[in-house]
Amino acid sequence: MSKPGNDDFVRTFARGLQVIQVMGHPQARQNIAQISEAAQLPRTVVRRLLMTLIELGFVDTEESSYWLTPSVLRLGMAYLHTVPFWRQSQAALEELGTKLGQSCAIAVLDQEDIVYIQRFHTKGILALNPGIGSRLPAYSVSMGRVLLAGRPEARLTDYMGRVEMKKLTSRTVTDKEELLNILAAVRAKGYAWGDREYDEAICGLAVPVRDQDGHVIAALNVSLLAGEYTERDAVSTFLPLLKLTASQLQSLT
Repeated sequence: MSKPGNDDFVRTFARGLQVIQVMGHPQARQNIAQISEAAQLPRTVVRRLLMTLIELGFVDTEESSYWLTPSVLRLGMAYLHTVPFWRQSQAALEELGTKLGQSCAIAVLDQEDIVYIQRFHTKGILALNPGIGSRLPAYSVSMGRVLLAGRPEARLTDYMGRVEMKKLTSRTVTDKEELLNILAAVRAKGYAWGDREYDEAICGLAVPVRDQDGHVIAALNVSLLAGEYTERDAVSTFLPLLKLTASQLQSLT
């Protein structure tokens, strides 16, 4: 990957994307000073970038306030439309979630995080209530472990070298050797079980979604209230339908 200082790295383009990202939170409307501080860029640079984004239709302004327009969604949708099964995945999740009576989701791996690309919600068990685009640290959740277990060895080694594993709950695994052993078990079993490592109230069971060549391209999970199911009970109750749905999604790739 090209980095700053490399002839292939376009700094202005990178700064424009950086401004778009910081404008996405924490508030809808911001002034140049706020954007400059969040993006850690000079105000004069931010102003020029904003004028360009306004011209392109990605930003709107009134007096001294600036905000993103719905046109920014085109950037995210461009990715989702590259996921071969994405259009059909909502119907598949609705069918799965209805049969299981639980919330289900599909996620992909992006650097150190999983990113939700589809979700079917049945009841409020997650305080965060993640939606499309929400991110969670991959090492701490079942979908992340399925995705990490499916990484080629070189990319997994790179991930392990970069990731900072923080204690999110009393049960979070933060030892990298222990995580590698867990990932080896996930490969052997064909599923991942997460037990209150990201949220004290939540457990999860996840399986890989593969393409026609067998590569892991996404993860599919069911979220459960902690204490309602052991791993053995969850596997017995939910794993067959999770695998069936993953197979259906694979057929669409």
